[in-house]
Amino acid sequence: MNVLMLLKPKKDVAFIYESSTIRQGLTKMRTHGYSAIPVLDDEGRYVGSVSDSDFLWHLIDQGNASLKDQEKHYIRDIMRKDFSPAVRINVTMDELLDQAMKQNYVCVTDDRDVFIGIVTRRDIIRCFIDKIPTSSD
Repeated sequence: MNVLMLLKPKKDVAFIYESSTIRQGLTKMRTHGYSAIPVLDDEGRYVGSVSDSDFLWHLIDQGNASLKDQEKHYIRDIMRKDFSPAVRINVTMDELLDQAMKQNYVCVTDDRDVFIGIVTRRDIIRCFIDKIPTSSD
C-alpha cells in the first residue's frame, strides 16, 4: 500500500497561506469546521499548520478579539512550524501511521516540499479495517 491510495488531493483540501490575515484564517477554519489547517507559502510549499489553539492564544495575547483588528495580523506570525510536519510522497506506511497518531491529518509533499494533499487518520484506519478478514471470508 502506498500513500497515493489514501491521498486527498490539494484541490479537495482547505488550506491557507502564511500571508493570509488572522481574520481570513479564522473564517476559513469556521467555514470548514476544522480544528487545524495546513499553511502554504506563496509558491505552494507546505510551511506548517495552524490550529484553533494558535488562534486562541493569539487573541488572548492581543487582548482583542475584534475580527476587524485581526486583519492587521498574519498567519505566519502565529503558526508553529514544528506542528504537524509533512511527509514526502514516498513515505512508508509505518512513518505515515506514526505521524497520524499525533494529528488528525498528515500533510504530504513532493520532493520540492510542494503541498500535494493530506491523508486523514480516518482514512488510514478505514483502510486497515477493510483489510481485516471477516468471519464469513
